[in-house]
Order: sequence, then C-alpha cells, then structure tokens
Amino acid sequence: MVERVIRTLKEQCIHRQRFDSIQHATRAIGDWISFYNNRRPHQALDMKTPAEAFALAA
Repeated sequence: MVERVIRTLKEQCIHRQRFDSIQHATRAIGDWISFYNNRRPHQALDMKTPAEAFALAA
C-alpha cells in the first residue's frame, strides 16, 4: 500500500514539476499530501477520501 502511495506521489506531483529549492519541494509535496488525504476520492474507499473513511471508522 505504501509503495502505491509513493508511486502516485511521484506520478502526480514530483515528476510534473521542477522544484527551485528544498522549501519549494517540501511545500508542494505537503500540499499534494493534504489534497490526497482530504479532497481526492479513492476507488478502494468507495470513492471516499481517506479523511472521510477514517472519520467513519472512528
């Protein structure tokens, strides 16, 4: 599962842009992780976001 997240991060964030600095990369990756967890629906979670699925499980 972790390998899949890393692959998606590379495909959808890292490989699509050129970073000017480590700060730029850190900010862009952090923004992508927030999007991935809070706004991007996941097929494996019945089209819920991880935040929604976690809230239902709690």
